[in-house]
Amino acid sequence: MSAPGTESAQVSTIVEEDPVLFRVDRGVGRITLNRPRQINAFDHRMVKLVEPVLAEWAEDPEVRFLIIDGAGERGFCAGGDVKAIYSDAKSGGRGAIDYWRDEYHVDAAVARFPKPVLTLMDGIVMGGGVGLAGHASHRVVTERSMVGMPETGIGLIPDVGGTYLLGRTPGQLGLHVGLTGGRMTAGDAIALGFADHFVPSDKLPDLIEKATTHGIPAALAEFVEPAPESELLAEREWIDRCYSAPTAVDIVAALQDAPEPAAAKAATAISRVSPTSVTVTLRAIRAMRAAGGTLEQALNLEFGLCSHALDTPDLAEGIRAQVVDKDRNPQWTPATLAEVGNVDAWFAPPATELPFPDAPPVPTDMLEK
Repeated sequence: MSAPGTESAQVSTIVEEDPVLFRVDRGVGRITLNRPRQINAFDHRMVKLVEPVLAEWAEDPEVRFLIIDGAGERGFCAGGDVKAIYSDAKSGGRGAIDYWRDEYHVDAAVARFPKPVLTLMDGIVMGGGVGLAGHASHRVVTERSMVGMPETGIGLIPDVGGTYLLGRTPGQLGLHVGLTGGRMTAGDAIALGFADHFVPSDKLPDLIEKATTHGIPAALAEFVEPAPESELLAEREWIDRCYSAPTAVDIVAALQDAPEPAAAKAATAISRVSPTSVTVTLRAIRAMRAAGGTLEQALNLEFGLCSHALDTPDLAEGIRAQVVDKDRNPQWTPATLAEVGNVDAWFAPPATELPFPDAPPVPTDMLEK
């Protein structure tokens, strides 16, 4: 049985105004995020639409595999429902808790989907977009791809499985991306394990058609091209050296003392984002790297950290500065890394049920590099 509103033998009639478009085309389940003006930001309404369709298509014998993409030319997905989170952070509301839990269920469902999932990470792919696309079995980037986890810039931590991916990068590259909130090119995304294949953007329609008619392996064999070189991978020596320092304060000092110009830029980037978020993110990524934990463990860890962030001033202030007022001048509390102090309270279990209650907790009382 196909999902409601779809037909297994042909593209179904869809309502173009719907925030997510679902159809089954010749046995291929198609999911298209459809908010191009918002660069397909993945809000709670969309999450609730996607989750039951994934569950149904997982059991539908007529659906051979999935393709997930985004409408418009600007990007696959700019992130999650930041403005709703801002409202909760300002008012003390808890709706964001339910949003995160549901979103993480979708991220894990994509990762554990029993059939292949091809995600087209064209253009901007940030935050929640990484959660939806970055755990799929076949992840394609293009020359237009800009992939990142910019959460430290809004007083949050890399979530949607971000600590899982960042904890598995070569050397200390994950810490560099996670702490600075920097963007990855297509070559970087592949080198760091956020994507698998490079396909020029003008070949994506042909890739989809070939995959639909002949399967994903045949399509990739025809259209994948060598990925551009990764600038981050080429800079790994100084990144590994500087980010191996024991604390966030020490990391910034090492970056400032390094002779490489890019290191000084990284130090400046870290100095502009939330000091508390940097400190917590450093510990979370190192904990996931040391534990080698599952995606579900990472999502539980991140759920607790995000829940705690709702009660801190930096989340509302960061979203205000970056998204609401757009003055790009957040006033962090505390204002510097040296003032952050102990963050143990962030890693205490949240007061509400975890997204994956059966997953064992990740040990976080260590500072493994």
